[in-house]
Amino acid sequence: MFDDFTLMFTTYPWAFYASITLLGLIIGSFLNVVIYRLPKMLEQGWYQECREFLADELKHPPSNQSQEKLTLSTPSSTCPHCAHKIRFYENVPIISWLILGGKCSQCKNKISARYPTIEAVTGLLSLIIAMHFGVSMLTLFALVLTWGLISLTMIDFDHMLLPDQITLPLLWLGLIVNLNGTIVPLEQAVIGAIAGYLSLYSVFWLFKLITGKEGMGFGDFKLVAVFGAWIGWQLLPLLILMASALGAIVGLSLILIKGQSKEQAIPFGPYIAIAGWVCFLWGQSMWDWYLGLLA
Repeated sequence: MFDDFTLMFTTYPWAFYASITLLGLIIGSFLNVVIYRLPKMLEQGWYQECREFLADELKHPPSNQSQEKLTLSTPSSTCPHCAHKIRFYENVPIISWLILGGKCSQCKNKISARYPTIEAVTGLLSLIIAMHFGVSMLTLFALVLTWGLISLTMIDFDHMLLPDQITLPLLWLGLIVNLNGTIVPLEQAVIGAIAGYLSLYSVFWLFKLITGKEGMGFGDFKLVAVFGAWIGWQLLPLLILMASALGAIVGLSLILIKGQSKEQAIPFGPYIAIAGWVCFLWGQSMWDWYLGLLA
């Protein structure tokens, strides 16, 4: 059956692109759940660990701590305003939001445009992956990487957090993909994972020794290690340079336009994710072009 699908998609590329885009839209809807619920699930887990560790010292959970067990599948999605249970036909990616006019069908409160935006972005990036790698297993692996990066980007924006539950599986997947040198030789992938982690880890401690402050989180180190495992160590300087430049531009814009304090922390993970994804697709071409200018 797999061979039949491969033949059909190879013969009719438009069917392949349409299928991947549709899959991306559906996954985008699920990513909205992951982005919203995973940090809350982690918070519940951390609090439970504290209860078990401190035993009698914590007798009552804080008032904002939900008693209901939260997972990615339960409870069912509801309107944050009136708790109306979202029916399946109200949860069709993008279309339902447009038909409902961006409002809850019951209380008519606005539903954030962020939800269909994430669905649309996931569909678009999935299409780009499909067009770049074609009908291949690498497309499947690259889609998983892309979907994981979208989740990490939004979670870091919201909570300044890059969960190990997403970064570590992506790191191992990168090493598995390169077992046979699919993207880079395995030794380059292993060195890339090590160098990716140590590069920002060294900067972290140097900055802390000089200023006494922590300039970034450990999740940032792991995210760079993820890309090292996928694309090898050679492109890491380009990735870090691009991420730093993007972060500096956004940070400066927030200071000048919105008057944000220079002391206020901003998440670095999204810029690593964006720069890394670009390097994953076009980094080697960009590097070759740059070296050509120097020649």
